[in-house]
Amino acid sequence: MNAIRAAVNFEQGGRAAAIALGVTIPCSVALDNLLLLVLLLCWLAGGVYSEKWRAMVGHPVGLLALLLAGLIFAGLTWSAAADAHKTALKYLDLAFIPLFLHYFRDSTTRRLGLMAFAGMSLLILVLSLLVKIGVLPFGGVISGTTDSPVVFKFRITHNFLMAFGALVFAWFAMTDPAGRRIRQIWGLLAVLAICNVLFMVEGATGQLVLAALAFWLAASRLPGRMRLAAWISAPLIAATLLTVPGPIATRAEVFKQEIAQWQPGVGQRHSSSGLRLEFFGNTAGIIAERPLLGVGTGGFAAAYAARVAGTDMLPTANPHNEYLMIAAQTGLIGLAALLVLFAAQWFYSARLPTPMETGLARGLVIAMAIGCLFNSFLLDHAEGLFFAWMSGLLLHERLRHHHHQERRADDPPLSRIGGLGRRDHRR
Repeated sequence: MNAIRAAVNFEQGGRAAAIALGVTIPCSVALDNLLLLVLLLCWLAGGVYSEKWRAMVGHPVGLLALLLAGLIFAGLTWSAAADAHKTALKYLDLAFIPLFLHYFRDSTTRRLGLMAFAGMSLLILVLSLLVKIGVLPFGGVISGTTDSPVVFKFRITHNFLMAFGALVFAWFAMTDPAGRRIRQIWGLLAVLAICNVLFMVEGATGQLVLAALAFWLAASRLPGRMRLAAWISAPLIAATLLTVPGPIATRAEVFKQEIAQWQPGVGQRHSSSGLRLEFFGNTAGIIAERPLLGVGTGGFAAAYAARVAGTDMLPTANPHNEYLMIAAQTGLIGLAALLVLFAAQWFYSARLPTPMETGLARGLVIAMAIGCLFNSFLLDHAEGLFFAWMSGLLLHERLRHHHHQERRADDPPLSRIGGLGRRDHRR
């Protein structure tokens, strides 16, 4: 009896840690690491290992995430870098996806986890607005200024997470069963989050992600005529934002000038866009030299330094593109594993029990796929952990083809517990 009680306590502790990460990911690396440790210990001490193993290898997303993580750690064997293990550990979040899938397998835990992230996004949105209007002084944990009022994280991370927060708010506005007034509040929060990303905080990655998520939401949820109107109006809205004086138009003009001034083989020390193109070109050259297995995990910095030696180009440890980063370290095999993981998430999300879960799961793939074009998001702590955590929350074990047979009495449909959307019988 004591063993059973202990197993139950460990299970509850792991679920609590998984939920709490929705609060800490946008604000604290230290708390993230503490909660990951608690979650891992609870998972290891909770018993039922045969069941956990079957779930781990039986879920395609969890298995593919482990495969990618395994390839990255295998890359240590052909890496010449002395501190290669430090790079490998940054990708360890991928190995936690099966654990998140385990703890988020019931709808109540999923609801609480998503509400934890939504609540933290709301807090960050309010703090950002207060910094913007000068009510809240910046400094300390408030890392931004009135010109770019980011909170807790740097602007790229802030805008990326806020863009996804806007998507969550929008889905709540469409599906929350609490009533029309509550849905209107969620809708207002979605609008404020959009304004925060587009007009308040600098960060082109988050703005591109937001635009793609908005387009995807409109294309997938609006009825026929309204969907056609969205397709027509999207380029008009984009053209307006790019031409009307404002932060987006200013950044677009700078980008245009930097691209026009870029020259292959010439150092781009004072051009953000030029540096990115420089990084991309040189990294592509590294991949071409060792296409199958790459230079090994952690070996990118040395390989890049050797490639630009004797030129006026800057060395770097990060090409600011996850696809190139993975391919440079683990070859085209690793790149294929990453792309297959994204594809599996996209296709298996169609089997989730509610339209909201499908929409958010595919929104996560869109957000990461775009973000990884301009950043090494799996290498970065907050973005990489967010991807792993949200993947586990959304792509849970109870996929559609098992939904009716396996649902337990304590796992009611999401529509009965509120906040995560209602079943759409028209699907």
